[in-house]
Amino acid sequence: MKKILLIAFTSINIIFIDAQKQEFLNTPKFNEADLSKQKSVLDENAPAEILYKSVHFNIDSNNGTLQKKAFYRVKIYDKDKAEDWLNLEIPLYQNGSDKESVSRIKAFTYNLENGSVLTTKVDKSSKYKSKENKYIEVTKFAFPNVKNGSVIEYEYEVTSPFTYAIPQILIESDTPSLYTEYVLDSPANVSYNVNYTGSLNPKYRQVEEKMLYGTNYRTYRFGYENLKGFKTEKFIKNDRNYRTKISAELHSTNFRELKLYSSSWDKIKDRLYENEDFGDELKRTKLAKENMPAGILDLHSESEKADAIFKYVQKTFTWNKYSGVRTEDGIKKLLETKTGNAAEINLFLVMMLREAGLKADPLLISTVGNGMINLASPNVSNLNFVIATVKLGDNFHLYDATSKQSSIDMLPPRDWNGLGILLSKDKVQQISMTNAKPSFSYLTAVAKMNEDGGISGTYSDKDTGSYAMSAKESYDDNMEKYKKQYKDNFSIDFTNIDSKVLENGDFESTMNFTSENLIDRIGKKMIINPMLFLNKNSNEFDQTEERKYPIDFISGYTKAKKVIFEIPEGYVIEEMPKNKKIVTDDKEIEYSYMAEQKGNKLEVTSTTKVLSPDYPKEYYPAFKQIWGVASKSENQVISLIKK
Repeated sequence: MKKILLIAFTSINIIFIDAQKQEFLNTPKFNEADLSKQKSVLDENAPAEILYKSVHFNIDSNNGTLQKKAFYRVKIYDKDKAEDWLNLEIPLYQNGSDKESVSRIKAFTYNLENGSVLTTKVDKSSKYKSKENKYIEVTKFAFPNVKNGSVIEYEYEVTSPFTYAIPQILIESDTPSLYTEYVLDSPANVSYNVNYTGSLNPKYRQVEEKMLYGTNYRTYRFGYENLKGFKTEKFIKNDRNYRTKISAELHSTNFRELKLYSSSWDKIKDRLYENEDFGDELKRTKLAKENMPAGILDLHSESEKADAIFKYVQKTFTWNKYSGVRTEDGIKKLLETKTGNAAEINLFLVMMLREAGLKADPLLISTVGNGMINLASPNVSNLNFVIATVKLGDNFHLYDATSKQSSIDMLPPRDWNGLGILLSKDKVQQISMTNAKPSFSYLTAVAKMNEDGGISGTYSDKDTGSYAMSAKESYDDNMEKYKKQYKDNFSIDFTNIDSKVLENGDFESTMNFTSENLIDRIGKKMIINPMLFLNKNSNEFDQTEERKYPIDFISGYTKAKKVIFEIPEGYVIEEMPKNKKIVTDDKEIEYSYMAEQKGNKLEVTSTTKVLSPDYPKEYYPAFKQIWGVASKSENQVISLIKK
């Protein structure tokens, strides 16, 4: 079945004024009654609620800078579940001598104590700055004295020289909102394309030219009332893709003459190839020639050359976890330190491939966490990663040397986000990116009953392909947390957990286990689920309301679970579990359960096969049905009785 996902992106460039008038940028005074509210009227289970949110962007007609003003007032109902609101982070960007600055930070916590309002101001000493990378510095602070029932409030202003792209604002957040407004004001001779995505319509909207700040402005104003929190669905790569949000890119200026900025992908390509942190780096061919490993140029086939160069770059250099389509410290520094950002490593890979006579080019992408590319509005600011492509014959092949486990066309899960923009020297192409290589997961338990009636044995969890890379990333992020997940997920006492990358790139964890809770005794019988702790105890496709969004996986996959259980001496199985197999008509989804006795051992295997990395929402009932069958099959029990 051909699976096509269409998302509509709309650029607002028509003038319309809503019949309902609304006074924007009119912050209401603090209302003491908000402190007495016990729950949200929009969602009684919400841990927090936005009482008032206003984000205002203004292009100053005098100096051309961008002024961003933000005001938030939020009611906290359950502070333990509202952690995202208890700390504020304000990212500030800089590029060379151009940088953003923040001012007028005001933040308060309001509490009701003994019938009176207690106001706690965020002290200057609690604010601090964190340098994230070459381009981003974050101002941070935490709200003091927050309790269940508190109201927090903050406002700040950022002055920015970067007027090309107005930051994206999320209208639809997890937190319900009584009122949210978005305002963009720009002088009439500075024109923006406003990109409005998502399903929500504002209750109030004004898009018009009017006199503001003493001159002629074009204003975009959107007001929303009573927004419920966004309800995400399982099996979605990034739900931000489906939320209502607004961004803007500079279209043109008209100071005596018309100057167009936005953009085609061709113009973006030209600007990048002229940029010192992109195109100028690619011109440093001497660095590629000097670092070419011996023997590679003598290889006969192009695929052998590409594979050898990729492995050299992959093994030699280490990714510092910073994304970016431009270099930060430069490729010369990369060669010295052997560490660099994504652009430094993969642009150097492109340089090496070109030096070997291969048709190699950079491919700009937006990673899964960054959201899908908006093709209707070409803008390099929406792209955050670069990988390498090589054209072998008529086919493009993809490489990402930032991952030690990746290989040709086997990219880290973060890279698979639908589309990439291929920037060759003479043209631009949109490349469709589909993860065609399946992943495999093998879960194997070998167990026997102990003299005390407990169960013990060994367990291994081995992943291949994208699953292996995802597991390795989780392990690298927090080794102890990764190991602890086994105990948390299965409620089993695991010991001697050993996790490692195998020579072929697979990731495997092996361990020992014991449990006293897997067997129930009824008279002379012992009741046990032969799947032990590997049974599917719930249906993950448990959504009761109609599915709204496509179903996304990291890749197509096969998950095989095998349990080999040694039957205690002197016991027999009263009745074997029933085997089961179910498959969709198009063979896209398949599940099987099989139990077989081999001598004194019972071997139970369940296998789930999903052929494609994503499916349209219409497949949800099929997944729900098959996962239900799997859950029922894997919860069969057997009775062991004495001979």
